[in-house]
Amino acid sequence: MNRPDDARTATLTSHSQRPIGPDPLDDADPLRAGDAAAMETLLRSYVRETGTEVPTAGQALLIDLPASRLTLRVPVRYRSATGWHRFGAPTVVATGDGDSEGLPADAALVAAALIRQTTLGRGVLPHHGGDAAARVLNSARRTAAHIAHRRAEGGQGPTPFLDSEQALLLGHPFHPAPKSREEASEAELEAYSPELRGSFPLHWFAAHPDVVVGGSVDGRSPAELLRPLAAGLRVPDGMVAVPVHPWQGREVLSRPEVAALVDAGLLRPLGAAGPVWYPTSSVRTVQRPDAEVMLKLSLGMRITNSRRNNLRSEMRLGVRAAQLLAAGPGEWLRAEHPEFGILREFAWISVGTEGPETGLETAIRDNPFRGGGDGAPEGLCVAGLLAERTGPGDGTAPRHRALVCEAVERAARALGVPVSEASERWLTRYLEVLVVPLIRLHARYGIALEPHHQNTLVALDAHGLPRAGWYRDSQGYYLAASRADDIERLLPGATAGVELVFDDAFVDERVAYYLGVNNLLGLVGAFGALGLADESRLLRVLRTALEQLRTAEPAAKGLLDLLLDAPVLRCKGNYLTCVDGLDELVGDVHTQSVYIDLPNPLTEAQR
Repeated sequence: MNRPDDARTATLTSHSQRPIGPDPLDDADPLRAGDAAAMETLLRSYVRETGTEVPTAGQALLIDLPASRLTLRVPVRYRSATGWHRFGAPTVVATGDGDSEGLPADAALVAAALIRQTTLGRGVLPHHGGDAAARVLNSARRTAAHIAHRRAEGGQGPTPFLDSEQALLLGHPFHPAPKSREEASEAELEAYSPELRGSFPLHWFAAHPDVVVGGSVDGRSPAELLRPLAAGLRVPDGMVAVPVHPWQGREVLSRPEVAALVDAGLLRPLGAAGPVWYPTSSVRTVQRPDAEVMLKLSLGMRITNSRRNNLRSEMRLGVRAAQLLAAGPGEWLRAEHPEFGILREFAWISVGTEGPETGLETAIRDNPFRGGGDGAPEGLCVAGLLAERTGPGDGTAPRHRALVCEAVERAARALGVPVSEASERWLTRYLEVLVVPLIRLHARYGIALEPHHQNTLVALDAHGLPRAGWYRDSQGYYLAASRADDIERLLPGATAGVELVFDDAFVDERVAYYLGVNNLLGLVGAFGALGLADESRLLRVLRTALEQLRTAEPAAKGLLDLLLDAPVLRCKGNYLTCVDGLDELVGDVHTQSVYIDLPNPLTEAQR
């Protein structure tokens, strides 16, 4: 593996720390822009997970890769205190010739060289990295398609909620293959991809009631909950309508357990029917502005590191979490933080009573976002707000690099303050409507969540500042072991039969990653990389707020001590997880992904 002392610095300009040349993301050729995006997220992940020091803007990072006898020369456009670096187009030179300008590199070469260095450095034969390299290139191609489509279209989504869900053209900023999607055709991806503003009717099966399983928070049958969505569908008498993703509807027929149900007459494919649904940023979850619920559909397609098959254990956990919230914490949240809400996955349905999951598992989620016509706040995916845009296709930059840039500039105009000060106010409001409720819920009840950017939403007021926040996704619930007895008294049987209770230190570590590193430090990094504010000032705002919360909420001291004072924070390594070929949704929660130690920038942000 590359070590920090394998990286060197070269000067691009004598004195300037400003970005060098045009942004590669704005290249007029979508293929080159997609390639640049792929290289940037790969390099950003690599330097984070190898501890490679990145020089200041205006200099070049030289990464020696002896396993390939190459050196990568990477211009630094922006150096981030939190790791959200911006890079220019890399070049490659022979090792030992680092002062040469070199030849232009592409994603294929960069991926192969970095992954080869990693595999050999960890004592693994280089061919084991082939799958990871292929995913990087798949992601680059998908990103180019997203850029080309959006440049040609230039419109907006059907609702503000869906527009934010469809904004992640480039994907996760710290993933080597954020847009890789395998096994689907181009025509299928056009319909199934939120970045292409895809939409599709659900695929339906008719199942005999004897083989239908599921549950709900209030005991209603999932079939009853889904019946309004199947209106107009011709379901054979005595059968239950079960929805699936259309890609999944074809794929599951090859599974032996499903084929056996079909052969026995207990399951019948009905095909596509009904109005179109829109995929959200996770691809597998779909929404309709006129529907009372969203559906989290099982999807066996490999997306980034995982096949997105719903696990029944996770869906049962979603229902149990909804029951737990109804037993008291939900009412407390509404009273203390009426601007914050949790979208419940309050019911689920599947087919097949024995054996493993059949792939017909669907979770049913709250859907409060109907387009804003009723005056209710419209949630916007935080990842979508921060997602970088490319230029219009003529080589120039976009008017606003991200949705949040437009919001912050609107706030600056309304408040009569500089954009930098408006950014600080935006962060302060974000903490109030989203972060404080999450930490107080953890302090009061021991209930912790995984609020990464894609799992959190905010509504903005007329000035562009956060006014409400939400959390979603049943995969991310933890209960601190020290509070398990309290929760059992609140809801007898709350912890039975679900993977919910974990050691306190482990819970604090995971929340410190999802809320601290991914969400808060990621937000600070995005604001810096987007040119909205100085990261050091935002880090001081963040530290001040968390210190005040530590005083006000002694029960959250363990988590806040970790965030504020630990020299390093545990951080998921998406690059190493990808290289190792791990499916982060399968297996023990402690070992699903590779974790690394990340220097904690909050320890330097003293008031």
